Amino acid sequence: MAVASFLKAVAARGARVIRPRSAGQPGAGPTPAQLARRRQVAALRRRRLAYAPQLDGQADPGEVVWTWVVYEDDPHQGKDRPVLVVGRESRTLFGLMLSSQHDRDGQRHWLALGTGAWDRDNRPSWVRLDRVLTMREDSIRREGAVLDRARFDRVCQALRAGYGWV
Repeated sequence: MAVASFLKAVAARGARVIRPRSAGQPGAGPTPAQLARRRQVAALRRRRLAYAPQLDGQADPGEVVWTWVVYEDDPHQGKDRPVLVVGRESRTLFGLMLSSQHDRDGQRHWLALGTGAWDRDNRPSWVRLDRVLTMREDSIRREGAVLDRARFDRVCQALRAGYGWV
């Protein structure tokens, strides 16, 4: 009987780690990254993309950070993943999610980045260009790495050429 109670308690704790509570619940964790609204993306596209990483504890364009990102097909679930910061407005960050899934290679809307310090297993990554996320500064789990200038410029070039960014 005690073992069953213990297992239930462990399972309940594990569910909180896998699926964060919603912002309205008591004890809720950080707010997950959300899909940016069309008007936010339109305003962001009009601003010049600028590489501006500063190791000051705040996330800046050109840095890869880790945050909770909801799944596109099920907004009640998600995972902690790396996101490339491409802009900021006050305490709101704008980013593009990264993936280490090899099937992204050659897919539309995905650009190969290669490996980086954001992935502890040193796996190659791809950045998704057509889905801009918004994140609150306080929802970032940790800074993952600074993307080098040449790769950030490649991302910016792809955003300008295919997605109407300035």
